[in-house]
This record gives sequence, C-alpha cells and structure tokens, in this order.
Amino acid sequence: MSVEEILKAVDHTLLAQTATWDEIRTLCDDGMKYKVASVCIPASYVAQAAGYMDGKLPVCTVIGFPNGYSTTAVKCYEAEDAVQNGASEIDMVINIGWLKDRKYSCLLDEIKAVKAACHGHILKVIIETCLLHTEEKIKMCEIVSAAGADYIKTSTGFSTAGATKGDVALFAEYAAPHVKIKAAGGIRSIQDAEDFLSLGASRLGTSSIIKIVKNEQLGSY
Repeated sequence: MSVEEILKAVDHTLLAQTATWDEIRTLCDDGMKYKVASVCIPASYVAQAAGYMDGKLPVCTVIGFPNGYSTTAVKCYEAEDAVQNGASEIDMVINIGWLKDRKYSCLLDEIKAVKAACHGHILKVIIETCLLHTEEKIKMCEIVSAAGADYIKTSTGFSTAGATKGDVALFAEYAAPHVKIKAAGGIRSIQDAEDFLSLGASRLGTSSIIKIVKNEQLGSY
C-alpha cells in the first residue's frame, strides 16, 4: 500500500483543547498539500477553516464530544450549526450510558435524528470501544447500521485507549456492508495505518501520519 493511498484515507486531526487558529491553519495547509480525506477540527474553527480552504478539502468536526452525554436536541443543533458553517462531515459520540442501560431505541433514534440534522452530509458515529465489552460493540454495529449512519468509528482519542485492530476486525464482521469504518486514536505509524486499512477501515483519524511523511521528506525519520 502506497503512502499516497494511506493519506487519502486520513482525517488529519487536531482536537486539542489548546488548539489555536495558527495551528488549525497549518493543519489545513498540510491537509491540502498531502491530499488527505479531510481535516477534523473543533466546531469553533469550522467556518474559518472552510473559508480558508475554499472547497479544496472537506472539513470534519465533532459533536457531543468527547463524552457523548449531551441531549439529542443539543447534538442535532451542533450538527446543523456545523453544516451551516461549512462542515461536510460530522463525527458524533453516542450516549454511552444509554448503551450500558440497554436503551437501544434511544440510541437508534438519536443517531437517526443527528443524521437528519446533517442534511445529507457524512455522519460518523463514535462508540468509544475502550469503554465497551464485546457484546456492546456488536450491538452498536447493529444500531449504527440500522440508523443510516455512514461510518462507525472506534474512538474519540480522549478516553482510556484508541483504536485496536481487533475492534476494526469486529466492525468489519458485524456492521452492515453500507457502513464504513473509521479507526481513530493511537495510530502512530505507517504500519499501523496500513494494518487498519487492510482490516477494513476506510478512514483513519490521526495527527501522526503527515508528521511522519514530512519527517521522511526531511530525511529525519
């Protein structure tokens, strides 16, 4: 797998609480230069980044992030606001407590509502695999598939662990064929990226791959 193929799957990500516009602009510049799938940034920078890139690269943002326990109405507002500001991809966090409580219909209805609030744009559903047992992960594959979301995503990168190869393989087995897979959190090498893509992921949420490519070009990696 070529580096160019890997880069096409990368959501080049900066979601740190301390992120500044200068850092976001650099992220956008690198994303455009290396032809990644999107830049994934805080909602407060979406309009500025969308204007700056002027359609050259999709803008992704996160809602209900990172804990997932905002109300459905708030998540829908966040999604609609982000789309109006220029986001074309939305990554939402599920209500993990609802999953633990087996409130499956609530989870299904919320994902459907947020998808509607995206007005045709891509919705990725973050289930935070590190906090779930296997049966819960399988159930979320079923719910995300039934809800009409575009992707199931492993992790926020803000909890106890990120993506694992086992979780991506599980998604590939249990999610419906129309649901794509995003691995995120802890993807720190070209080999990691290639492994996740080989297992069935089609997107990678990471800040490391472009850094590695830039270092290689500088001869320091």
